[in-house]
Amino acid sequence: MSQDPTAIFRQEAQDLFEQLEQALLDLERLPGDQDLINTAFRALHTVKGSGAMFGFDALARFTHHLESAFDGVRNGKTVADPGLIGLTLSAIDHMRALMDLSADQPDPEGEALIARLRGMSETAPPAAAPPEEKTESTYRIRFRLPADALERGINPLLMLDELRALGPCRTVALTGRVPPLEALPPGALFLDWDVMLTTTAPRAAIDDVFIFVFDDMELQVERLADPAAAPRLGEILVERGDVAPEAVAEALTRQQPLGSLLRDSGAVSGDSLKSALNEQTHLRQAAPGRQGGGGNDSIRIQAQHLDELIDRVGQLVIAQARLKQLAASEGHGLFKPVAEEIERLANELRDTTMGIRMVPIGSLFGRFRRLVRDLSEELDKDIALTTTGEETELDKTVIERLNDPLVHLVRNALDHGIESPQQRLAAGKPRQGRVQLSAVHSGAQVLITIKDDGRGLDLAAIRARAEENGLIQPGARLSDQELYLCIFQPGFSTARAVSSLSGRGVGMDVVKRAIEALRGLVEVASTPGHGTEITLRLPLTLAIIDGLLIRVGRGRYIIPLAAVEECMELSHADDLRSKGRSFLNLRGDLVPFLRLRDLFACPLPADPFQKVVIVSSGEQRVGLVVDQVIGDHQTVIKSLSRLHADVESFSGATILGDGSVALILDVPHLVEAGQRHDALATAS
Repeated sequence: MSQDPTAIFRQEAQDLFEQLEQALLDLERLPGDQDLINTAFRALHTVKGSGAMFGFDALARFTHHLESAFDGVRNGKTVADPGLIGLTLSAIDHMRALMDLSADQPDPEGEALIARLRGMSETAPPAAAPPEEKTESTYRIRFRLPADALERGINPLLMLDELRALGPCRTVALTGRVPPLEALPPGALFLDWDVMLTTTAPRAAIDDVFIFVFDDMELQVERLADPAAAPRLGEILVERGDVAPEAVAEALTRQQPLGSLLRDSGAVSGDSLKSALNEQTHLRQAAPGRQGGGGNDSIRIQAQHLDELIDRVGQLVIAQARLKQLAASEGHGLFKPVAEEIERLANELRDTTMGIRMVPIGSLFGRFRRLVRDLSEELDKDIALTTTGEETELDKTVIERLNDPLVHLVRNALDHGIESPQQRLAAGKPRQGRVQLSAVHSGAQVLITIKDDGRGLDLAAIRARAEENGLIQPGARLSDQELYLCIFQPGFSTARAVSSLSGRGVGMDVVKRAIEALRGLVEVASTPGHGTEITLRLPLTLAIIDGLLIRVGRGRYIIPLAAVEECMELSHADDLRSKGRSFLNLRGDLVPFLRLRDLFACPLPADPFQKVVIVSSGEQRVGLVVDQVIGDHQTVIKSLSRLHADVESFSGATILGDGSVALILDVPHLVEAGQRHDALATAS
């Protein structure tokens, strides 16, 4: 089923907006970087052209004005100072809104932005001349002279001769705008020119060729990053914006390979063709810079199709588990190897499919550069954002649901954590505050850390507000970690005044609920005067996990394997000694444990030799007493119905090989319950 062309444009436009935004934020640090300027200009040009093609006329019209204003930066007439960058970023926000605005609707906000851009371009100081490059460079030049150029005595052939004097070049005249002869006005010029030029002269030398008609013509000059790469024809046409990627893909489906044409004509045998193709593949893989494959090695697919694929793989995993169980029960010698082979293929397919869903978290981190920049200006603070581990991959569904929690945490770090420049200087700190976003793999989890070098958490203020809100008893003895957890309670805030950023006590509560909904954990560490570090522990995926299958009575349950530390036997003597205390001596450490049969009100008597599964959540551990540890299980997670949404002991369900349902234990909730039980026992 083909996708709606306007939907394709909307997706690509959002990617272009993000690309443009990142280029502008980098340009703010490196105002003279010509590559960044060209990247921003190309993104604007593509949005304008594609928007007009797909009927987004309001967007195309506004982007044309923005492109014209930014052309001064590209041509060295205007400096990309923070004022122009900030105004262009505001224009990008308006471009996003214009995606849903029809061409005939009034756009006063857009007109105001255009007026400010024009005013800024007229009053901006000229940019410093870019440094001349002595190395050989290849440029793509496309220019269109005004229609009355010949009448004004402008000779385009002399301009082409001047370009040839700069170095080897190839020129093509474009006749697409030339009208029929009977409609051709005398003396009018309708030709455009494409020129490929290789030269050691600076970029300014190309502009000098057109200096007398610069303001009246259309000129695009693009430096090619790697002309030796020899891109294919379709790639050149798409990259220049002459043809849509879909049209190239459709044409390629109708194109016959050269080898097929030669073989069908009898000019070459099938064996010779196969041998030549093998040599070609080998040479491509062995060539420098080609190991990763050439050309465009990625495609865009709809998220709905990917979700359907994951669902089918989940059903395959369930069917494979049933096949494995049948093979074990039948005991047929020929049946078991086939079942094992299907299990191997199903596991490989599962891993490959899950890999398709994995997205680098850098796509999420990049959004916060703009947030930090805007909030720093609003708060009148000097704050820098650094990111590490952008290549760390995470399930796309997790990344999509992480945006809001991270926004709350970053805003809190900027508002509550980082001091004002004056306070930082008085405390002996650098004037500029720092916020760091980092991600790293840890087993089957990803750890995302938000760290700032601000004032840290004020334990006295947290305790006072917690007592005031009735969250803790006055004078209660609590550890620092237990006090930190108070900030995640609904309505909790130490801010005495409500501002546009904080004070209502909803942010951290939202964070905790969102992370727990992702089967994750939130950990807090803080040093007064030196900053706060909040770590989010998240599963790699929400679809299929490795689990440990256990039995309690007749019921079977799944414990996520990532939370399991070890399994051990609970002897009858240990069981009797622990009555009333529910503690286990684990190599000198007292670990509280929960009897799942009591928690689940199981009426059957316990097995004579029960097992204890030690699970952890953060730095806390608890033992879960079960009747039997059955073994590992590929767990396809199914959500619970709304009727069971308030059952805190379970986070989901899965289907076993025999068709029965096993509930998935919510380890963080069970660990928290075990720790509460431990605290009550200690108090008593």
